[in-house]
Amino acid sequence: MSGDERAATTPDAPADAGASRIALTAAATELLRLLHAQHGPLMFHQSGGCCDGSAPMCYPAGEFRTGSSDALLGRLSVEGVPEPVEFWMSADQFARWRHTHLTVDVVPGRGSGFSLEAPEGVRFLIRSRLFTEEEQARLGG
Repeated sequence: MSGDERAATTPDAPADAGASRIALTAAATELLRLLHAQHGPLMFHQSGGCCDGSAPMCYPAGEFRTGSSDALLGRLSVEGVPEPVEFWMSADQFARWRHTHLTVDVVPGRGSGFSLEAPEGVRFLIRSRLFTEEEQARLGG
């Protein structure tokens, strides 16, 4: 993990296991602090649909209803934010991406009008890489 990523604890990998499914860049961490100050507790959901649906969407915590068709990838610890930011993904998309480490980043431009960062002139973006064999083993295959 590079120095500007923050690891998340996931249901299948405790923080001390040394592997995570999702992380944040420093830019994403900074934006989440700003959004938390404006909107309170936050969450992400990534549906895997077309267009903006394949980008991570940030909502006030609990505003997007999750259920059995969603998988919780992790609870992101954000310095300066008292509660973790849950990151959910549609179960169908997770089935395809389960061997991939995801990093939430921020880039200039407008994403979906539904995601909280849209008025800031930026959008969240996922950067990905395949897990190493060691990470895959720690995450349970």
